[in-house]
Amino acid sequence: MRFIFCIFIFFSCSVFSETNAVDDRILAEKMNEASKFSLIPHQPTYLLPFNFNDKIQDYSAYKDEGSKEQQIETKYQISFKTPIFHHIGELPIEGYVAYTQVSFWQSYNTAESSPFRETNYQPEMFLRWKSTKELGNDWNFKAASFGFTHESNGRSDPISRSWNRLSTSLIFSKHNFVVAIEPWYRIPESLEDDNNPDLLDYYGHGKITLVYKYHDTVFSLISRNNLESGFSKGSTKVSLSFPVVENVRGYIQAFSGYGNSLIEYNLYTNTVGVGISLTDFL
Repeated sequence: MRFIFCIFIFFSCSVFSETNAVDDRILAEKMNEASKFSLIPHQPTYLLPFNFNDKIQDYSAYKDEGSKEQQIETKYQISFKTPIFHHIGELPIEGYVAYTQVSFWQSYNTAESSPFRETNYQPEMFLRWKSTKELGNDWNFKAASFGFTHESNGRSDPISRSWNRLSTSLIFSKHNFVVAIEPWYRIPESLEDDNNPDLLDYYGHGKITLVYKYHDTVFSLISRNNLESGFSKGSTKVSLSFPVVENVRGYIQAFSGYGNSLIEYNLYTNTVGVGISLTDFL
């Protein structure tokens, strides 16, 4: 899998087209912002009817004896944001609230009544400043954001998982190649209330997202805590989306590392999923 990731990075860094995919995405968002409270895409929205996980987290200690999860399940993510304001005085600073939900559904596990194995909820609010600053060699600084994010799985102890963070995001682009650097600061909790005190050991203090758009095909790679942990407790997620019909796109996703979901934050897993997407990064 690491070989595939290296090929992906090489291809992404080697070929560029003449348009700027970030500008196209921003223009598309503006066209969809017909009203102050319109819903527009945020993170990718997708459905993977077939998602294989080589090490499903075992919940048998919390359920009836003998119950068992299946390795093939359905995974989906929905994500949207809505603008609250479009500028502060004369400053090009926009305000948004957003919501992202990713669910892992044992849809084929009829013996266990097809339960939802895990759902992660992520509401957030953030400010975004758009930029047109040229950095040289065709690189541009496109945007910066700062905000607050809550993420939890909505469970009670002993399988409750949650954390709050402040984060910023810096977005750079070169034609259709985009780099997003997102460091974060976890808001501390008391030891009595913190049900995952070692979460940063696996999630680290930020992530790097690489996205490349070639015609209508979008490649993405997300690296979290790999460099910081010396590749011992990080994760890598790659995805590929391509047009199928009108607004429906084919979607392939692979994940390797820790933190595939909050319940698996300290569990190393490898997953591969196939399905469709409605929106992507670009």
